[in-house]
Formats: sequence, C-alpha cells, structure tokens
Amino acid sequence: MAKPLLLSLLLGMALGHVLAQDTPKVIHLWPNGAPGYESRRNEPEEAKDYYVKNIHNPSITVFLPPKEKATGAAVVICPGGGHRLLVYNSEGVQPAQFLNSIGVAAIVLKYRLFREEKSPYTLEKEVTQDAYRAMRLVRSNATAWGIDTARVGIWGFSAGGEVVAKVAYGDGKGDANARDPVDRLNGRPDFQILVYPGPLGVPDVVPPTAPPAFMIAANDDECCSVPIVSLLERYRKAKVQVEAHIMAQGNHAFNMGYRSTLQSIKAWPQLLSNWLADTHLLTPKPAAPVK
Repeated sequence: MAKPLLLSLLLGMALGHVLAQDTPKVIHLWPNGAPGYESRRNEPEEAKDYYVKNIHNPSITVFLPPKEKATGAAVVICPGGGHRLLVYNSEGVQPAQFLNSIGVAAIVLKYRLFREEKSPYTLEKEVTQDAYRAMRLVRSNATAWGIDTARVGIWGFSAGGEVVAKVAYGDGKGDANARDPVDRLNGRPDFQILVYPGPLGVPDVVPPTAPPAFMIAANDDECCSVPIVSLLERYRKAKVQVEAHIMAQGNHAFNMGYRSTLQSIKAWPQLLSNWLADTHLLTPKPAAPVK
C-alpha cells in the first residue's frame, strides 16, 4: 500500500505544480491604488458570469504560454462593454487563451469605466492612465515573463478599441524623472489589434509613427464597421502597415467567433494568427553575436 500511496502523493504534487504555473496572476496597476483614488482601492468589483464592473483598483491578469511554446511576443487585451462594464470572459479570458495557444503572452486589463453610473473618471485621463500603466508594467516584467520589449502590442474590442487609441497614436514616452521606475518606461504599443472598435478610437490623422494594425469588423455592424473603414483610409495615407477585414455578416460583439454559426466568423482568429506570423511578430529576434 505504501508504493501506491507514494505514487498518488507524487502525482498530486506534480499536478499541483502544473496548476500553480497555469494560474493567471493578478497584479494591481498601482500597489496602493490608482493615483488620486487610493481611498477606493478596497471597493469590491461586481462580477457576473460574463462581465465585471465597479472597477476602482485597476489591474492586469497575466496569462503566460507554456515556456516551450513562448515566442516572446505579448499583448495587452482591453475588453469592450461600452465603458459601463467589461465583457471579461468573451473579450478578455478567451482571447488570452487563444494568444497563449500560439505562444503569445496575454495580459488582460481591467480599466476604469467612465460611463458607469456616478463614475468620476474620464476616457482622456483615468482610462488612458490605466492603459499606459498596463503597457509599462508589461515591459517592466519582461525578463520575468520572457517578453521581448519590442514586441508588446495591445488589443481592443469595441469600447476597448477606444482605449487602445489613447495609447496607439502618441509617443508614449515615460517620465525620466518619475519616482516610480515603471513610469519611466515606454508605454507605446509596437502593434495593435482592433476588433469592431468604437468610433471614439478614430484619430483625425494617423501619424507615420503609428503602430502596425490588424482590424476586423462585420459590415452589418452599424456602430463599429465604419471606424475600420475610416482607420484604413488614414493608415493608407500615413503609409503605415495595416490589414483590415470587413466580414459580410456577424453584426457586433462576435467576440472570438466561438458562438457564431457563420463559418467566416468562426474562422477569423486564424486571420489574426496569420498576420502575426507574416509580420514576424511571432519570431524571436536572433541573439546578438558574442564579441
């Protein structure tokens, strides 16, 4: 009986080790709470089966791919939800799992919601602050998480695409004199992924320094197919690399396509995987020669 018991214990320990490695890690953007709102850091979030809201202590949840599959690329994911809630599972956890399956580290951002009832926040200030801080936190943990700091992108669904826009078109330079070393780092994404992005995410002009973009929406999405067309025109004028897909059907919020009956929508994540591969974002840079 001793040997089967020992074997069971060893198997249990090994399984526990695997589960511990696979458990996503939650990190608050600021250890003491968001600047100016530290007193609200302990207010509980409200979570249901598909959404999260009442976010006053913004955070990231880190999903790392298996080490043997990791490419060194990373993506911060901004779920949608109209800035009133976050569609956390379908536009956060599931995209993260997809990215992990192709060797990409995924970091899901819980940002503050400026349209939630009685919200004191704005898109221009606090929400933008959250997005920049998330990007910088990823780069600050690059060594520990096996990430190439030059291949850190950002992905937004719907309202999350409007969050992406707040960091995609600026220079993203950190504050060299900041007391917190995280705030000294670059917050600009190296590429962006936009899935039916909201209209507030279309700048008047796309600068030539804008990150390469992958964009997709359905033609029958009255809200958020137009931003794709507008952005495509601006990207082409700026001569910045872009790939855009307008699907014939799918409407809004098709997420990762898993629940759709449309073959084109079910298959769309492969288009993203192809783009990431073709633009060499999944290819680690060769090591510098030893002098």
